[in-house]
Amino acid sequence: MVFHKYFIYFLTLVASAIWLSVFSVGANLHVIACDVGQGDAILIQRINTQILIDSGPNDSVLNCLGKYMPFWDRTIELAILTHPDKDHSGGYLNVFKTYKIKNFLTNDLNNKLFSSQYIELLRNEVGGRGTEVIYPDIGMGIRVSLIYLDILHPSQDFQSSKTNNYSIVNILKYGNFKAIFTGDIEDVVSDLVSTRPELGEVNYIKVPHHGSKNGLSEKLLQAIKPKVAVISVGRKNSYGHPHKEVLDLLRSSSAIEKYKLKILRTDEIGDVEIISDSQTFWTKNEK
Repeated sequence: MVFHKYFIYFLTLVASAIWLSVFSVGANLHVIACDVGQGDAILIQRINTQILIDSGPNDSVLNCLGKYMPFWDRTIELAILTHPDKDHSGGYLNVFKTYKIKNFLTNDLNNKLFSSQYIELLRNEVGGRGTEVIYPDIGMGIRVSLIYLDILHPSQDFQSSKTNNYSIVNILKYGNFKAIFTGDIEDVVSDLVSTRPELGEVNYIKVPHHGSKNGLSEKLLQAIKPKVAVISVGRKNSYGHPHKEVLDLLRSSSAIEKYKLKILRTDEIGDVEIISDSQTFWTKNEK
């Protein structure tokens, strides 16, 4: 009888913990640029729905997922690999081993330009998991619950000698909140994306290529007029990212005065979390 009493008490605690986890996530949209060092890993979450854009250079992405996802949720509805460079793909092998990935948006990993031993291992892992693989194309729309993604780049016939320029660029829409995720596109693609008719103004940009001087172009910045620019970058990295040229562009009088732009960096504050209720948005603990 005593055992039965404590067992019921234990189950009550477990149930309470689960519900507390649900309410702590809430119905708002959370966009978390994980602090994974010199790389990109962005978790987008609403209640028990997750989108993961890139996986950083190593398994540190698992710490971020474990920190923000409810402990009972082991499914990611959509994973995106913007391009196969290791600082974006390096954690995906163990993400696939740890979580059930329903859909995987990626360029064709059979492209000889992407060839590496790691990419071959990742391709085999994805193939053995029963994950639905989706290849991007301009104009493609993807819906994940109440989150909408529009693909702005690349087209299926796009050709380049640089892996960075294959980066999948998408616009995320959640009610009135809009964000653009740019991978490591270089300025020539940045200019190209700026001409897309469906672009418009956004609230949030993930600055291309960790703030490299050949990433974000002035044309793209002027086209989207963001309020928040997030730079995912490693502390004291050997590349000198973010470069002065990009910081000067983001800090220019036009950006500060016209867009009221705020720059947030993972090397300075760790994880960068933006929250939206579909009408407005704020940084964590700052509404």
